Amino acid sequence: MKVFIFGVSGAVGKLLARNLADRGDEVVGLVRREEQRTDLSMRGVETFVGELTELDAESLSPMLSGCDVVVYTAGSNGGARRITAAVDGEGVEKALEATRLAGVGRFALLSVLPEAARGQRQDSDVEFYFAVKKLVDVTVTLSDLDWLILRPSLLLDRAGTGTVALGPAQPNDEISREDVAATLAELLHEPRIRRQLLELNQGLTPIDKAVRANLAWCVSERGNRPEESDRDGDAAGQR
Repeated sequence: MKVFIFGVSGAVGKLLARNLADRGDEVVGLVRREEQRTDLSMRGVETFVGELTELDAESLSPMLSGCDVVVYTAGSNGGARRITAAVDGEGVEKALEATRLAGVGRFALLSVLPEAARGQRQDSDVEFYFAVKKLVDVTVTLSDLDWLILRPSLLLDRAGTGTVALGPAQPNDEISREDVAATLAELLHEPRIRRQLLELNQGLTPIDKAVRANLAWCVSERGNRPEESDRDGDAAGQR
C-alpha cells in the first residue's frame, strides 16, 4: 500500500510513517524544509519539499499520484487563528481536493475529540481551533471519497500500551501519540471501515481487535454485516 501523509514530519505523522514502513508500506509525504527531507529519507520515506499554506490543490495533486490513500495528520495545536485557519481548515480542504484530482479514492483525517482538554481553561484562540476542526470534519463527511475521521482525546507523549477504546463515541480522557499512530495504521489496513467518524481513547482492547470490532458498524458490499460471534466478542472487549 502506498500512503501519502500530510504532516509526516509532525509527532503523530512520524510515528505513523514508521509504523507503516515497518508493515512494508510505501510512505510519501510533504515537508517544509530540506533537513526534514534528509531525516525522513533515512527512514525510507519519500518526501516533497513545500509549504502547504502556499500550495494549491492543483500543485499538490501530482505528489499524490499512485497513492492508495491520503492521510492528513498536520495541525496547528491551537495556536494563532491565522495559522489554525490555514493548516486545520484550508489545508485539509486543499488536501481533500488534491486527493480527488489525483484520482485517489481514500482520505483519512486525524481530527480531535471535541471535548479534548476542555477541563483546562481555554482562550479564544483555542476555542477557534475546536470550531475550525469541527467544521472541517463536516466538510470531509460531505466528500464523495471513502473518508475516515479519527478523533483522539488529549494527546500525550508517552509510551503506547497497544490497547485502546475505539468507537463512534468515546468519553474525554487522554491517549498516547504512539497508540494513535498505531490505531490509524491499523485502520488504514482495514479498507472496509469507510465513511466513518471514530473517536479514540485509552482503553483495554488490543488495537487490532478494537479496529475489527468497528466492522460491526459497516455494511459490506454484499449487504451483510460481520459474523455476530466476532462482533459481539470484540464489542464486549471494549467495554
